[in-house]
Amino acid sequence: MKISFNGQLVNIKDSPCTDTGWLIGAGIFETIRTVSGQPYALELHLQRALGSSKAMNVPMPSFVEIRETVGELLDAQPLTDGMLRISFDARGDWAAVHLPYEPVTKAASVCIHPDALSSQGAAIKSYPYEHRLSILNEAKLLGFDEALVVNTEGNICEGAVSNVVACIDGQWITPPTSDGVLPGIMRDLVIANNGVVVQSLPLARIGDVTSAVLLSSLRIASDVASIQSRPLQPSRAFVDEIRAMARLHSVG
Repeated sequence: MKISFNGQLVNIKDSPCTDTGWLIGAGIFETIRTVSGQPYALELHLQRALGSSKAMNVPMPSFVEIRETVGELLDAQPLTDGMLRISFDARGDWAAVHLPYEPVTKAASVCIHPDALSSQGAAIKSYPYEHRLSILNEAKLLGFDEALVVNTEGNICEGAVSNVVACIDGQWITPPTSDGVLPGIMRDLVIANNGVVVQSLPLARIGDVTSAVLLSSLRIASDVASIQSRPLQPSRAFVDEIRAMARLHSVG
């Protein structure tokens, strides 16, 4: 399999990366959905990565170099549905990998993660990513598809690997970044284009949620079937609206 390492296409076994294209150590990263070789919202991801790089003092090459490298990689590793991951480490190395992705088609069964997480400090897309993956794996072991994370102030902030949008009293809301929320690309797009209001979601009001949608750069948007095994009203029409908006605003 070909990956890009420091702007050069190489065989993955000839790079200092894991067999799934992760750089060793710690740094920042962006994960991007691709459809028929087109990356979704690449410019927005690069802008977020630049902010993360400044906050964590991680070097980044120019956007021009990244765009050219990504284009070469997508041509070398063509996929109908793919996951493009670009990572940057403190040493100045960077890597891009294009892996197959299976689109989410079923509504998610969601639980509440039992341990509260601190909401202090800015949320940055960084690796190692084991902590969030461990939360997701715990949920799956219990028979759920995703887990909602609660902060130490008692507010739901997001899923283990997704942002959340919830409908309460007929209004779609999503928690603010001040509650410990990663500023997800799809989250920003639905706030700007789909009438979603930024508002804290206390765990005490989880019973008032009538519908919910999970957002991420990979899933784009997917319906939530239940929270803690309590069935929710389907929100397929809203999911379809978000996906149509994402195609319109993400692919050049």
